[in-house]
Amino acid sequence: MPLLGLTADEVLTTTRSVRKRLDFSRPVEPEVIRECLEIALQAPTGGNRQQWHFVVVIDPAQRQALGDIYRRGYGVYRSSVAPRVVDETPRGQTLQRVISSSDYLAAHMHEAPVLLIPCIKGRLEGKSSVEQAGVWGSILPAAWSFMLAARARGLGSVWTTIHLFFEQDAAQLLGIPYEKITQAAMIPVAYTKGVDFSPAQREPLDTVAHWDHW
Repeated sequence: MPLLGLTADEVLTTTRSVRKRLDFSRPVEPEVIRECLEIALQAPTGGNRQQWHFVVVIDPAQRQALGDIYRRGYGVYRSSVAPRVVDETPRGQTLQRVISSSDYLAAHMHEAPVLLIPCIKGRLEGKSSVEQAGVWGSILPAAWSFMLAARARGLGSVWTTIHLFFEQDAAQLLGIPYEKITQAAMIPVAYTKGVDFSPAQREPLDTVAHWDHW
């Protein structure tokens, strides 16, 4: 798959959480996913130990079943979050777009041609914050590298965790040994409708950067 020709900075600043602009009608070639995964394997990992696994789901029946699990989790999530009053401020309008796109993705998750589940060896129940930080600090760079590589090839993705409300159900569906392996996310992957993504509006750097003390 030809690269888009973006610079490293452009890839880093325009890799967005893509939901409504995922093109569910266009197949994604397995070799493109393999290319992105090969890049993901080069990510730094805690303790210099590669403990990652990636479950790539392309079978339509499996994707449908995972989509159903996701929608069950999304129902739990939406019912547990207090209703928000969305005002007409720029921040409120952004929130409304996020809610709308999240609802859309939940309804269409199974239509993504690829669902990627990054996993890490071990379980985190009862682990200290230090131990958990080490685990997440290993799988997250690898998954983010995959998402950046996908962006460079015209693919969109978004990090989701809602299916983890029913992680054991997903593990049983996919044959993941739940007692030994932790699922970190479910990432829908598809070509995007257009490739013109821009940097997001963020808080000014000086409001979040702290030098020497808070």
